[in-house]
Amino acid sequence: MQHLQGKVMVSARPRHKAERLRPPGTSRWLAGVVSVLMSTSVFGIVAPAAHAAPNTIITLTFDDANADQVAAAGILKTNGLKGTFFTPSGFLNAPNYMTTQQALALQADGNEIGGHTVTHPDLAQMGPDEVKRQICNDRVNLYNMGFHNVTSFAYPFASLTPAVETTVADCGYNSARGLGDLESKVPGSAGLGFAETLPPADPYSTKAPDEVDNTWTLTDLQNLVTKAEPGGGWVQVTFHHIGTGVDPGSGIADPLTVSTALFTQYVQFLAAEKAAGRIAVQTVQQTLGGATKPLVPGPAAPPAVTAGNLIKNASMETAGPVASGLPQCWAQGNYGSHTATFTTVTPGHGGTAGTHAEQLVMSAYVSGDAKLLPTLDLGECAPSATPGHTYDMKAWYTSTATTQFELYYRTGLGTWQYWTASPYFAASTAWSHATWTSPALPAGASAISMGLNLLGNGTLTTDDFELYDTSGIRHFTDVTPTTAFYNEISWLSNNLITQGWPDGTFRPLTSITREAMAAFLYRFSGSPAVPANARTFSDVPAGAPFYNEIRWLASAGITTGYPDGTFHPWEAVSREAMAAFLYRLRGKPAVPANAPTFPDVPVGAPFYNEIRWLAATGITTGYADGTYKPALAINRDAVAAFLYRYNIDFPKG
Repeated sequence: MQHLQGKVMVSARPRHKAERLRPPGTSRWLAGVVSVLMSTSVFGIVAPAAHAAPNTIITLTFDDANADQVAAAGILKTNGLKGTFFTPSGFLNAPNYMTTQQALALQADGNEIGGHTVTHPDLAQMGPDEVKRQICNDRVNLYNMGFHNVTSFAYPFASLTPAVETTVADCGYNSARGLGDLESKVPGSAGLGFAETLPPADPYSTKAPDEVDNTWTLTDLQNLVTKAEPGGGWVQVTFHHIGTGVDPGSGIADPLTVSTALFTQYVQFLAAEKAAGRIAVQTVQQTLGGATKPLVPGPAAPPAVTAGNLIKNASMETAGPVASGLPQCWAQGNYGSHTATFTTVTPGHGGTAGTHAEQLVMSAYVSGDAKLLPTLDLGECAPSATPGHTYDMKAWYTSTATTQFELYYRTGLGTWQYWTASPYFAASTAWSHATWTSPALPAGASAISMGLNLLGNGTLTTDDFELYDTSGIRHFTDVTPTTAFYNEISWLSNNLITQGWPDGTFRPLTSITREAMAAFLYRFSGSPAVPANARTFSDVPAGAPFYNEIRWLASAGITTGYPDGTFHPWEAVSREAMAAFLYRLRGKPAVPANAPTFPDVPVGAPFYNEIRWLAATGITTGYADGTYKPALAINRDAVAAFLYRYNIDFPKG
């Protein structure tokens, strides 16, 4: 097993040609750039004198601030050329990436430093506030490090939307580059044209060929120039790694690598073309010009969540902001050489047709791994974490191969690093529950992300993730791992739905009172605001235990109380009343015509339809003798089971 030990985790999609998010001509994918730039006036900025200038401009750009780009910059300098280095501020000073001082030295030599977000996420998958944090704060971070003229931007994975383009402009950038919009050796790019026009039709989505990888030859690279020269224009060529591209921690070579020898030959070719007057080699900034605009900080991150399930959209029921097949707050992560495909499938772990899970299919495996992770971001989705604490994680899965939890943590400005991995969990054709407790989180960490992975060919389906800070987990003295509904009661406690009794017990076999049921449902629903005009009951005065929770229950239509205006807070909840509460909590959905029936709940019985709905969802299975026992008081352990199953089918977030 190999991991990116000491390697910054690049969120989202694998960095190879198969990752292109949209067809050529509509959007591009991750890379650095070499651009062909015309000597002309763009945005009112006058380019070099036209009388001696060629009409084809090449821009060499480099993405991600990989450490091996420092040597590449030396090759440029030897040959009298400059490049644009798109630099995620969160990557600087991390293992295998440039230091701030190295990047400043590149700037001092006349190279351009551009923005590339803080943590390199797929921006099309994020909410507007997180997009602005990623783009604006990256520019602010770079300025604070000493880069005072950051005007050019590149989209990670060339993934963008009109709203993302607008944010790039609002954050003070003059331009932004995509990928995959010009003709190159990549299949499917024929006919796209050989160069971007100047000025670009859309300065916040400038066209460029696909990024260079280890399959490109010197001829392929030269063709980007020679085929553009007759018509002129701007060609941006994108590089990531120069050298071997081998990560020291994993021993795996990044496919987005060009050998030092090939890169040197290409740079020498460009220098010769430049000397012959056939091309100019310029940075993005030199080509497009434009004044340096004021800094615009991004919005503050949401308050840290440190209690309850830290995973947002843990059941993957909420789709992402674009139709990419990924749930909201989840992103792909992988490394190595393989093909990984992610799709949303139904039904999910709950088995109800409307529930979702996420399926990973890996093929053509050579090395590395793939997994779905909570988005590695600056606060919108990434779970908050505390150094020194340990974390309990759980997830349901089916798999044709072994799987394991793989963990990452965030430090500094937004550097995500590999942390550790759990033991393996066996392949399983039925839903299995993976559970593990992490070691103590390293110093300096501020967030955590984890997901189940595949390290070879196979299919993995995952759903219903949980992540808890163990310092906030409450254990009950009367609930042990052998207790019936142990997992369900633990879930109730971990998600702060129950507090148990002051003596440290849960009392699983005690019947639940109506006031406690109100508290459970209120907390399960996220402790919402109680309307000022919420109904009151004569036997629940202000200051009574669970006064607000009971008023909320009435305002939500979950209880109507008794005809005499009372609530009976200390009365035990019957199993038929429990069915009614959950049915109303769900909004009184239609009951399937083929919903199960019970012999002790005949047509016309109180809550007949509510009980049938409860059975149709799988929240109840009734008793072994086929009965439901509607009038029987429901115990606290059974309430935990009902709410746990309800959440699987109808997760609250």
